[in-house]
Amino acid sequence: MINDKVLAIILGGGQGSRLHPLTQERSKPAVPIAGKYRLVDIPISNCINSNIKRMFVLTQFNSASLNRHIKDTYHFSFFSSAFVDVLAAEQTPHNKTWFQGTADAVRQSMHHFLRHDFNYVLILSGDQLYQMDYRLMIDEHIKNNAEISIATIPVNGKEATSFGILKADDQNVVTSFIEKPDASLLPEWTSEVSAEMKSQGRHYLASMGIYIFNRDLLVNLMNDPSTNDFGKEIIPQSINEHKTLSYQYEGYWTDIGNIDSFFEANLGLTDDIPQFDLYDKSRRIYTRARMLPTTKISGTVLNKTVIAEGCIVGAAKIEQSVIGIRSRIGKESTIINTYMMGSDYYETLEEIENYKIKVLMGIGERCFIKNAIVDKNCRIGDDVRINGGKHLADTENEMYVIKDGIVVIKKGAIIPVGYVI
Repeated sequence: MINDKVLAIILGGGQGSRLHPLTQERSKPAVPIAGKYRLVDIPISNCINSNIKRMFVLTQFNSASLNRHIKDTYHFSFFSSAFVDVLAAEQTPHNKTWFQGTADAVRQSMHHFLRHDFNYVLILSGDQLYQMDYRLMIDEHIKNNAEISIATIPVNGKEATSFGILKADDQNVVTSFIEKPDASLLPEWTSEVSAEMKSQGRHYLASMGIYIFNRDLLVNLMNDPSTNDFGKEIIPQSINEHKTLSYQYEGYWTDIGNIDSFFEANLGLTDDIPQFDLYDKSRRIYTRARMLPTTKISGTVLNKTVIAEGCIVGAAKIEQSVIGIRSRIGKESTIINTYMMGSDYYETLEEIENYKIKVLMGIGERCFIKNAIVDKNCRIGDDVRINGGKHLADTENEMYVIKDGIVVIKKGAIIPVGYVI
């Protein structure tokens, strides 16, 4: 099988400063998403569903929780060659520096990859939300004798200025590339897309940051220490020298680059027919198997809300919100347009009494919370009012951050009784 000749490399990203404070204590791929998953579960699940079962995850910041999640989640048969390994940046006698970019991360880790037998390398991002069968892209790569393939998604003019834009001919061979073009240049950068994409005004091919390289070519390209990044250097420099194919993908795809896109992607799961389909058995998203009890709800009006396992909910109303594992929400509270990540453990009555805990884990009674992200293990006291929106200026303190009107309660923060944001 050709998939036995494919090695997947998932790039964990840098410091993740645009996702701060969610990345304050964890790497970007370890950020909780959709109430019970982690971002890294998306590319790993796509690989498993595509029958690609040898994966490396490259990271260098706050990788402890990511290591723990992958160790606790992805167990394969002893008789299988399948694995998911985390490679954190490491100093060696030959290299004293951290990863300087996506290509440098692959270069520094190359000695680990070369211990395996493979013909093709599939390079993925660890911070995107989509469901894709990589086998179709690999088949096109081989059929067309490509040396490099780039997954592209048609975008409109407004979106095009935020991406690397490729131009492809009628054989889908990439002829040129421009990084985040000015709007005035766009008329020269249209490519042939499907009739459906044309009808939506999506005439430009944006790079999704998903690449296939032939093994020998990647090894050769990594010999040049002056190139540190795939999107900014390797791809633009390679398209005229090596046959580079554009593989058009027309499904749902979003880049979780900042708090706004993260928030929007999570709340999108509450739509009647969400664009990201967690209910498709053929494209299942895998994560850690937790033995949690069922969720208990008392006297709550629910509308367009996703609730994970193990929650105890006594709220008056929850609307267009995602409620994560082990969440506790007190009586008469109202939660609107909010992603609550939940908790890593339950507090026992003995602990509450022995440690004289005054503000319990979760959200207290008579609270009003709107346009917020509540990170893991937060304690929000009774009668707290958080009303996020564009009327709030960007700010940060030890308890929370406000970005683009979204209030992000920091992991483990304690919001005292009666506090107003």
